[in-house]
Amino acid sequence: MTGSEDRSRADETRARLLDAAVAAFAERGFHGSTTRDITSIAGLSTAAIYVHHRSKEELLYQVSRIGHQDILDRVRAAIASANDPVDQLIAVIREFAIHHARAHTVARVINYELTALSPEHQREIKEIRRVIDSEVRSLIERGVAAGDFDNPNPRMAAIALLSLGIDLARWYREDGPWAPEEIGDYYVDLALRIVGARSA
Repeated sequence: MTGSEDRSRADETRARLLDAAVAAFAERGFHGSTTRDITSIAGLSTAAIYVHHRSKEELLYQVSRIGHQDILDRVRAAIASANDPVDQLIAVIREFAIHHARAHTVARVINYELTALSPEHQREIKEIRRVIDSEVRSLIERGVAAGDFDNPNPRMAAIALLSLGIDLARWYREDGPWAPEEIGDYYVDLALRIVGARSA
């Protein structure tokens, strides 16, 4: 077997463990899940987890880091996709809501199991969350400065908008009454009202 095949197999095993960890943590919570639960879902031996990850907490950290970085990348891409604050906010909120609905299982784990992370890992994830918040707050501030939004507290507005999206992970179900796109459109309307968009 070549070195590249070894790396590919190791990467595939790591990915299987991460997916299995998400399933276990979503169903049982971090503290209610065992390494045996995770490896059983992944179809691997219990020892496999320690070949690829130092601990169960390390799995949660990797899931959280990848998930939060993905969200930050999506927010930045949505902002870059438009030129004015109104269109940027529409793009951000639609993407944020649709993503949290479609990826609700991962989103639930990365948002509601934060306290199980080590202090060092919590600091790193909280910093990514701070940057996400800053991107949305700055966008609202630009809209206020341009006269597109009428909102006296952009910081609180940003927190409210992000909280709406994050909470989707708690209640959204695939067999529910609304498609992710419907929720995205509705949340855009809410967002424009929250920031006091002149056209809302």
